[in-house]
Amino acid sequence: MISLKKLKLLLSAQKWKLLLLAGVVLLVWFWFSLPGKLFDEPTSTVVFDREGRLLGARVADDDQWRFQELDKLPTKYQTCLIQFEDRQFFRHPGVNPLSLARAVRQNIKAGKIVSGGSTISMQVIRLSRKNKPRTIWQKGIEILLALRLEIRYSKESILALYGSNAPYGGNVVGLDAASWRYFGYPADNLSWAESATLAVLPNAPALIHPGRNRKALKEKRNRLLKHLLEIKVIDSLSYELACEEPLPDEPLRLPNLAPHLTDRMMIEKKGQSINTHIDGSLQIRASEILEQHHQRLSGNKIHNAATLIMEVETGKILAYIGNTRADSLESHANAVDIIRSTRSSGSILKPFLYASMLEAGEILPTSLIPDIPTTIHDFSPKNFQKIYDGVVPAKEALIRSLNVPAVRMLNSFGLDRFYDILKNLGIRSLKFPADHYGLSLILGGAEVSLWDLCHVYAGLGQALIQKTEMGFLRPASIYLCLEAMSEVRRPEAEAGGKHFLSSQQIAWKTGTSFGYRDAWAIGLNHDYLIGVWMGNADGEGRPGLTGVQAAAPLLFDLFDLLPGGSWFKEPTNDLEEITVCKQSGMRPGRYCTELETIQIPKSGFSTLPCPYHQQIQLDKEKKNRVQADCYPVQLMKDTSWFILPPGIAWFYQQHNPLYTHPPQWAPGCSPETGWSPMEILRPKLPDQIMLPRELNKQLGSILIEAAHNQPSIIIHCYLDASYLGSSQHIHKMSIQPKPGKHQLTLMDENGNILEKSFDVISKIN
Repeated sequence: MISLKKLKLLLSAQKWKLLLLAGVVLLVWFWFSLPGKLFDEPTSTVVFDREGRLLGARVADDDQWRFQELDKLPTKYQTCLIQFEDRQFFRHPGVNPLSLARAVRQNIKAGKIVSGGSTISMQVIRLSRKNKPRTIWQKGIEILLALRLEIRYSKESILALYGSNAPYGGNVVGLDAASWRYFGYPADNLSWAESATLAVLPNAPALIHPGRNRKALKEKRNRLLKHLLEIKVIDSLSYELACEEPLPDEPLRLPNLAPHLTDRMMIEKKGQSINTHIDGSLQIRASEILEQHHQRLSGNKIHNAATLIMEVETGKILAYIGNTRADSLESHANAVDIIRSTRSSGSILKPFLYASMLEAGEILPTSLIPDIPTTIHDFSPKNFQKIYDGVVPAKEALIRSLNVPAVRMLNSFGLDRFYDILKNLGIRSLKFPADHYGLSLILGGAEVSLWDLCHVYAGLGQALIQKTEMGFLRPASIYLCLEAMSEVRRPEAEAGGKHFLSSQQIAWKTGTSFGYRDAWAIGLNHDYLIGVWMGNADGEGRPGLTGVQAAAPLLFDLFDLLPGGSWFKEPTNDLEEITVCKQSGMRPGRYCTELETIQIPKSGFSTLPCPYHQQIQLDKEKKNRVQADCYPVQLMKDTSWFILPPGIAWFYQQHNPLYTHPPQWAPGCSPETGWSPMEILRPKLPDQIMLPRELNKQLGSILIEAAHNQPSIIIHCYLDASYLGSSQHIHKMSIQPKPGKHQLTLMDENGNILEKSFDVISKIN
């Protein structure tokens, strides 16, 4: 048997083992008692400008204004907090036995709990545990966790945890949110009086509300200020001035300087603190100017506008105004962020086609592009001014934003090819295949966003600055494109012309969508880019809602806010000089007589030579055209002549009175086979025509328009064997052929004939 002594020894050993085990368990619990993340509450989405100023914020998911955790408390607030809450904070290990003892005496004396003796560390634990009931058991847990807190965190970090999570009245949590809500600026800017107010507030957060014993709050604040004076933290003058400062009234509205950007960040970076490159001062001034223009246009029921301002080289966004401010009486979808919305592009994509064709060696800046009534696959574009030049240099077509030359250029370049270039450049809104948009792609058939447009246009500038390619485009083509855009001009009669005067050289382009629903203007130089959209968010069109009348004035007023930007350096290594035909702007052919020198991309040497200068033979008096079978060869005079096709020449001569047609053929001489002084302008009769029916089920008609190189000549029109009539100067006639095969015949008074066969197919609308 085991003796009693041995049993006692055995029990004693077991006791010590149990105590040791309990100690180990307690130590393990102590070590792992603190959760990995003390506070896991949702935070507000907060957006700052590049100087750290608040642009806007959105409340957290639990409807609390709770900013992200602080790294460090401001000095004034930290001093006030420690002197009010825990003067021995930097000396104790998380628990102050003297404070606990004093709290016990006070509670016994009062017969109830009037003091908890908690240190700041213990208050952090209490906040993290969602303010559990004040019991001795809970106080014990708080003490242990506070000790553990001090092991894991530095004193400065513990202070930051407190400042980030303490309640400051109402739905305001944390020092940063409190500073903005009660004083309207960041905590670093708080005065001594303001710091003292927020230091005492978590002790009694209900005192902040107006009408709730605010006298008590002021007394608590002033007692703390008095203590700061006594320990010589502040001097007597600072103390007196601080005591005179009023308490904050109702919580202030947080700044909302960039509401649409803040809403966007709420979606993309919810609950985060976002530092942007926005220039807060520029954002405010740009918003004011946009609102001035909004007021100007609101009388015409144009209610929405947006603008984006960027640094070209860095791509940094300096101002983001997604829409106009909401009217207090009526809303016009002002919450919609137009910058990210897709809208009809109008003519805003034309520069990219121009640059692409330069890069591909398919045009030169001076190349003549036809500008005549045009129908391509049932698509009949019209110039904005409803006039035609016959032909126009490619550069001028861009400067004047002519629609017909742009469509003809796109048709020549290739729709699929240009579509792929746009997607590669960054136009992300092209959701459908190229055929879905057709040739209208260059006139607004596709929708784009102001965000994408600004970044793609900025990419042109970045390619020049960095001397790199932008996708398919090289610096030379980009430079020539921007040079042309910097020469944009409009007729003086157009409203808003006075706004286009500027000391800065700016490449800019406007756009207007079909039905006057969208007005665009984008401009850039070496330093800055500004994009503008104006219109109605619901798509309602309005008279006068054009890029040049509505958007361009705002564009140039915004540029006046910016420092004078410089222009791009010429990419001399990528540019070459070339001699071109002065009249056609194309590489000279054999018979070009007047030449000039221009700069082109190196690819421009592959463009076609001038087809318009031809060598013709005249009689010895140079009055009539002749040829070898009707006139002595030795008497012929070889002459170079600038000859445009009849249809083109008819329009060209109206704007260029110095243009002269070749002389008439001499009696007894006839033109070459296939030559005709006439041309059918529209429709470009294919082999088959779909003839529509009107609403009354009757067959519709076809408008025939022709041109002659002698505008005053009479043209007779025949359909099959029937004479339809004649015309002079303006050759237009409506015909109504029945389904079946037909032949249209035009004959001028000199006997020249132009024939075209076609087949009519009836179509019911």
